This record gives sequence, C-alpha cells and structure tokens, in this order.
Amino acid sequence: MSFPEPRPQVPQLPQHLLRSIDCQQGAVRAVRFNADGNYILSCGSDKSLKLWSVSRGTLLKTYSGHGYDVLDADGSFDNSQLCSCSSDKSLILWDVATGQVTRKLRGHAGKVNCVQFNEEASVIFSGSLDGTVRSWDTRSRRFEPIQILDEARDGVSSLKVAQHELLTGSVDGRVRRYDLRKGQLHVDFISSPITCVCFSQDGQCTLSSSLDSTVRLLDKSTGEMLGEYTGHKMKGYKLDCCLSGKDTHVLSCSEDGHGSLTLKLPVGKAVVQSLSFHPTETRLLTAMEGRVQVWGAEPEEEEEEEAMAT
Repeated sequence: MSFPEPRPQVPQLPQHLLRSIDCQQGAVRAVRFNADGNYILSCGSDKSLKLWSVSRGTLLKTYSGHGYDVLDADGSFDNSQLCSCSSDKSLILWDVATGQVTRKLRGHAGKVNCVQFNEEASVIFSGSLDGTVRSWDTRSRRFEPIQILDEARDGVSSLKVAQHELLTGSVDGRVRRYDLRKGQLHVDFISSPITCVCFSQDGQCTLSSSLDSTVRLLDKSTGEMLGEYTGHKMKGYKLDCCLSGKDTHVLSCSEDGHGSLTLKLPVGKAVVQSLSFHPTETRLLTAMEGRVQVWGAEPEEEEEEEAMAT
C-alpha cells in the first residue's frame, strides 16, 4: 500500500504587522536588514543613519556625519562596520560600536544612490547619479577608488554584489552584470529607467523594477524573460523590489501605499519607498514617510514579547 505524498507547504508571506517604528529622522529614504537580520538600518532625510533592534523596535545608535539625505546603507558580515551614502556625494564607513566615522570617501560627481559591501567587507561598491560605479578598498588608507565602472549612460540607481558578480541598474534602462573575476560585462536592455535590481537567492536570476510600473525576472545567463509582474504603481519614484527568502515571491514597493504583489500589504496611503526581506526568516521591512514597519508571517506571542522585555 502506498501513502500519498505529503502536500508541499504553501510558503508563508509576512502579512502580519508586528510593529511600527517612528524613526524621527524626517522621511526614511531606505530601510535595510543587517547581515544576520537582527538589526534594522534606517536612512533619513535629516542626514542621519539609525540602528534599531528588530525584536524590540528600540533605537540602539544614531550615526551623524553626512551633509544631506542618507540614501542607502549596508552592514558588514561581522556587524562591526556600516557604510552609508548620501546626496552630499560622499560615502561614510562607520564603526558600529562607537558610532565614529572611520573614513569618509569622496570622488563621485553626483549624489550617491546605492552602496554595498562585498562578502568579506574588504571592498565597498557605490553607484551614483554621475553614471559611475566606484569600488573602494576598506583596508587601505587610500582615499581614491580602486576601480571605476563608467559604462552607464545615465545615473546608477541600484547595485547588488554577490560573490564575484556585480549587478547594476541605471536610468538608461539597462541592467548590467559584471563578472569581476573574468572582467566580463553582460547587458540586458529594459526600455524604462531602472529603480532597483537584485539577484535571486539561488543566483540564477536577476530581478529589476522600472518606472513603467513593472518588475521583471530574467534568467541571468541567457537574459530570457521569466516573468513580468504588474499591479503596483511606480511612475516617478526610486522604489525597491526584492525576492522572498526562498525565491517564491516577488515583492515591490508602490506609490499607492502598498508593499507587495501577490498579497497587498496596507502599509499606508503614502509612497512605500523602500523594503528589505530578512536573510533567513519570513520577515519584511517597509518604509513609508518617517516610519518603518516590521512584518512577520505570524503575529508575535505576547509572552514572547514580555520575555524579551525582561
């Protein structure tokens, strides 16, 4: 006698609002999980970068040193360093524990839209309105970039680093993938300005959102279109998109106050500008105006919250 195969579990989505954090730093330009997902980074229009506890929603530290809006941030794999970028055309490398500026990096001719460490946190990559991607050595005392990629014909809006590959999205409507080991460049043309790019978790696909209110999933090696996702509104803002932890769902911000595609999250009535998916758990961060929302697959138990508070 044969038993029926167990039904595969439906992947859960983070649809329960666990907490909402009033960041008190003007408009939140970007929100990011750190490497292990225990902390939140919020980038403010008040020139500050803030570090928060995910479990309690409490402020742990404020990092001040930029001259204008902070537009993006990233944490190193060991949580010892942060990097941030700003409309003031600079990047800052921070010591997490002390809150001190380790290095201030200048060289871009326009505002710096996106920033990310490589896996070892030995290099920072930054993309700017000036159409270049610059890489900076975090370990040397040099203040010049070690490499400048200037293939984009317009501003670089988004970048992601995965192992030896760098993915960039530009206002010129192109998604560029650099193989940093082989020195090769692959270009996919999307007719509309790109606002965000990312790799799938399995590394086989790329995801990009653009100002025609469409998110596209492409096969990384062939450039074949695997999926087009619409239903959200993205016409004039630089908004984020990402894939869920197991590549089961595509998530996108929207200008109409929603933050997902399969399931619409009622974040609010304003523009949902940024989102970030937890590296290992079914958790999502969204940012709208001056607040950050933490979403989970299940409502949190009250006893659990009390235990954390003691």
